[in-house]
Amino acid sequence: MSDVTLPRYTMRTGALFTNAVAASSPFAVLTGGITVMLGVLGVGGTPLAFLLVMFLLRLMITPYTAVGRHVKHAAPFYAQLTRGLGPTAGLVGAGWVLVGYNALQISLYGLIGNVAVGLLGGFWWWWAAVAWLLVLALGHYSGERVAKVLSVLLALEITVLGLFTIAGFARPAGGVISMAVWSPSRLLVPGAVAGALVFAFACFSGIDSVLSYGEEAVGDRPMSRDRPMSRASGAAVWACGVGYALVAWAYISWIGLDHLDLATKDAGQPLALLDGMFGPEIAALATGLLLTSILAAMTAFHNAVARYVCAMARENVLPASWRLVSRGIEGGAPLGGSMVQAALAVVVVAGFLIGGAAPMTMFTWLSSIGAVCMVLLLTAACWSARSFFEAGRGGAEPARIRQIAPFAGGIAGLLVLLFMLGNLGKLLGTDEGSRLPWLIPGLLVLAALIAVAAGAWLRHARADVYAGISYGVPNPVTTPHDARLGAIDV
Repeated sequence: MSDVTLPRYTMRTGALFTNAVAASSPFAVLTGGITVMLGVLGVGGTPLAFLLVMFLLRLMITPYTAVGRHVKHAAPFYAQLTRGLGPTAGLVGAGWVLVGYNALQISLYGLIGNVAVGLLGGFWWWWAAVAWLLVLALGHYSGERVAKVLSVLLALEITVLGLFTIAGFARPAGGVISMAVWSPSRLLVPGAVAGALVFAFACFSGIDSVLSYGEEAVGDRPMSRDRPMSRASGAAVWACGVGYALVAWAYISWIGLDHLDLATKDAGQPLALLDGMFGPEIAALATGLLLTSILAAMTAFHNAVARYVCAMARENVLPASWRLVSRGIEGGAPLGGSMVQAALAVVVVAGFLIGGAAPMTMFTWLSSIGAVCMVLLLTAACWSARSFFEAGRGGAEPARIRQIAPFAGGIAGLLVLLFMLGNLGKLLGTDEGSRLPWLIPGLLVLAALIAVAAGAWLRHARADVYAGISYGVPNPVTTPHDARLGAIDV
């Protein structure tokens, strides 16, 4: 068993919650996801869509967090699918995570570059390079330290979104706040409802990353082992769902249900509301927070990928040199995984740049891949949880956790996945009848086939590694760890 550890007793509920919500980039949801759902799709029931997705996501994430109480691992999907469905399934899950989380993280280089050019000028890849350096620098610090930085940015972000919500309700179109947004007919818009639900799910991307910090949130203190992770996951889903619904309702109240197209006629419209209500200083702050919101999401995904790489390298599934953990007073950051993720980002961004793709094209395609992966992984985790509990593992969980939630979440996930795959064209903005959207499921099938082949090779050539998949977490009781010195890589 490896003694490469991440710093224990450091990631409390607040830090975990911050990373989860920051990954979804709330301010970018306002200026991107909500504006598209209103202005492009014309769905007046967008607030209802967020609440519906919130309940579905909470249903799907419950089995995932329930198994996470017993399988504490820095690569949670990889470990949980292994324990429930076998090592090869765990490798497939890891493949989807590395594709999906990296896609989400790298997509944001296109978004932040595009936004920065609009605000400051220059070339988008200049600003993408600056963001890359900042993310890499933050990757050298422990999760606890990074969470403190993100918490400040997130607090400012939520404050500005709160001001936007107040302004929208204070200046409703026609002088009346419409309650019609809560009518099912406003959501069930022919040809648009599926696309709205897909976009709503994409706005929650990253919330499932909480369990990646499981090793840093738990240890040999029994009473604190699972509470931070389960509380943070649940709170992040509820907070984002309710928060996004309120913001969307305020937006619709301001522009009016009969003028949803206004949401996309002026890219700076949300900032115009803040300017008119609270003055240019708040609007300027909001402009800066749009950039920091994207940067926070990039950092959150970067850290999640780094922990997956470190955990799998620690078990020799990935090159052992990638398990390097930083040393010193701020020790405990998965430095090897951070470097690997940063290097991959350079390669992918360079590929899009050389190919002449626009930054928003890169953002749209890669974020769509990430959104599909998130739903696919949570669905797989539900079915894995069912097998896990049916095999007699776990504790004294009630039937609703052991049987009902995994089955219901698995069915809900399959339906959502079908919705997504059937509406990828809307998510990507491709022409009707185009076959380009099928590149995404094709990529996921390819990742699964590579993982299956890797599993077959490990099973025959390195049986000890194959048998040890998901069991490489250092024992918190017998493995000493000094937070001042960092973990020792041997």
